[in-house]
Amino acid sequence: MTHTVGSAVDTAAMTALDSAHVIHPHRLARHSETIVMVRGEGSRVWDTEGREYLDGTAGLALTQVGHGRPELAAAAERQMRQLDYYPSFWEYSNPRAIELATRLIELAPGDLTKVFFTSGGSDGVEAAIRMARLYHYQRGATGRTVILSRRGAYHGVGYGSGSLTGFADYHVGFSPMLPDVQHLTPPWAYRRELFDGHDPTDFCLRELERTIEEIGPGRIAAFVGEPVMGVAGMVTPPDDYWSRAEALLRAHGILLVADEVICGYGRTGHWFASERYDITPDIMVTAKGLTSGYFPLGAVLVSGAVAEQLDLGPDGFPIGYTYTGHPTGCAVALANLDVIERENLVRRAAELGRSLLAALAPLADLPVVGEVRGAGLMIALELVRDTAAGTAVGANIARYVREEHGIIVRPHETVVSISPPLVLTDAEADRLVAALRDALTRVGPDGTVRR
Repeated sequence: MTHTVGSAVDTAAMTALDSAHVIHPHRLARHSETIVMVRGEGSRVWDTEGREYLDGTAGLALTQVGHGRPELAAAAERQMRQLDYYPSFWEYSNPRAIELATRLIELAPGDLTKVFFTSGGSDGVEAAIRMARLYHYQRGATGRTVILSRRGAYHGVGYGSGSLTGFADYHVGFSPMLPDVQHLTPPWAYRRELFDGHDPTDFCLRELERTIEEIGPGRIAAFVGEPVMGVAGMVTPPDDYWSRAEALLRAHGILLVADEVICGYGRTGHWFASERYDITPDIMVTAKGLTSGYFPLGAVLVSGAVAEQLDLGPDGFPIGYTYTGHPTGCAVALANLDVIERENLVRRAAELGRSLLAALAPLADLPVVGEVRGAGLMIALELVRDTAAGTAVGANIARYVREEHGIIVRPHETVVSISPPLVLTDAEADRLVAALRDALTRVGPDGTVRR
């Protein structure tokens, strides 16, 4: 299904230069093709050949308001003409950073009172690790350095954030990683083999309690977790998981850090997924949907109790990024939040997420589909593994859907996930469901998609 749009870009020249000079994250050597995107509008993007694609992933689960929004471009231009950039180090600030911090605190759940701006999610998790350890250090608990994470978690690619990320292939060739990090079992209910026949929440909480006892509660600084585990495959926890985990952490004085880099800003049908699961994090890391990807910006929201400890050192909170509080980035974020509020996109994500789940649910009857799950517009189809064939079923499905239907979805190891812009139309949602249905009904016993 090809739709043409005029383009003056020389595809062959661009792909040759790309091959010569650009390193692509996670690009497999066997994938020699390059698709060069040149334009976006709403939930669609176009490549140099003029082919239209429905962006079923919102880029990397972040283009909440869709592509090509003139309001965001205008906000960037206005700010660049007035004050393009100035650092927020030391005693300096700017109006847009102040306005954005104030607005985020008004939106945030619980007792989050201050904001530290970053360049993105990995930077935010790095800052959160330092904040958690510094909080305990300033209170005299200098031995509290251990950070708890989970297998299958994704928290970024920095030294600390990459260490928290719970995928072994993220650590290969980069060891040693950050010391004092412990990975626990994720609440991935579909993977029954993880829980030795027990209830997933009961198993995870017993493991957490046992880990706290073995390490010693006086050595653990924080537990870092995604409310919904995005890169693992939109893993939604059992309803009682977060409330019980939070209570156990509180009992031992362990800080709760919510990684809402993917989940935040309406993605789950709430402003923040912490609201969805009724948790009150001490630190909340956000990025992605904060600007819908129009500018690299992140924001770490901090509780009053934590914030008051961060400025007690001789140099205050002793880290910062060149683009912390970037006035243009903050202006874009404010315009983005305006669009989300004005167009009721948080409610739209909740409603469309429910309808998409209902439409996709019958696909669980297919031999290749084990589960359909989701929270708002974080939706995944867990594929039944074919360990004998060892075929990359998810990758085959994603490639087929892109080539035959002009739709981009994301393959994980044994999962196909969708995280479309919150502005996805009903017709586009129907097109997405139809394409996945077509692909999944064509999967053969060897994991390939019959054409």
